[in-house]
Amino acid sequence: MIKPYQNCVKSNSLTKRSKSQGFTLLETLVAVAILAVAGVAIVRASAEHINSLIALKEITFSSWVAENRLVELQLEAKWPPKNNKKGKMEMAGREWFWRQEVEKVGDKNMRQITILVLLNEDDKEPAYQLTTFLGDPK
Repeated sequence: MIKPYQNCVKSNSLTKRSKSQGFTLLETLVAVAILAVAGVAIVRASAEHINSLIALKEITFSSWVAENRLVELQLEAKWPPKNNKKGKMEMAGREWFWRQEVEKVGDKNMRQITILVLLNEDDKEPAYQLTTFLGDPK
């Protein structure tokens, strides 16, 4: 004969399982703090990467402006090149300002040319500087 309540033994596994479900408030706060720190680090790294790309873009375009000005100087074939000549050039949808500085060197048939490329006309520091030597085109 089966006793009616014999199969209904209380099990501690049910009570243990209900206690271990979910996270405590402290565990949740630690997880959120870790995610916040990681999020800030990712945003900071992304911002630095974008700033580096912008600077690289400006350096690349300003180097092209300086090289274009140097080619113009070579094509002018005027000797000696004019010192402290200024100008502007359109490139990549933007105006770039340049200034050339001419210096004498030991050889009277050579000049040192420095092309300074500025982001704004009033800037004191150049975005790019190219120095080379030109010879008398005779």
